[in-house]
Amino acid sequence: MHPALLITITTIISTLCYVSQCYVHPFGRCRKCHGKGRIPHRRGVRYCRRCDSTGLRLRLGRHVWNYVRRLHQDGR
Repeated sequence: MHPALLITITTIISTLCYVSQCYVHPFGRCRKCHGKGRIPHRRGVRYCRRCDSTGLRLRLGRHVWNYVRRLHQDGR
């Protein structure tokens, strides 16, 4: 099998897997608080501002999905 074909197939499969992951599970764990919603602080515990203490964040692929969907709906 030609190396360029193998790279292309792998890229397509990886992209499809990520798109399906963004569709099925639009939220991922927050990177700042590791999905806990709280951050240890020297005076106790502080709530995470990045995720509003939910522990979840919207995935980048889902941001793109929502943006394209809004563009399509505004064009109608």
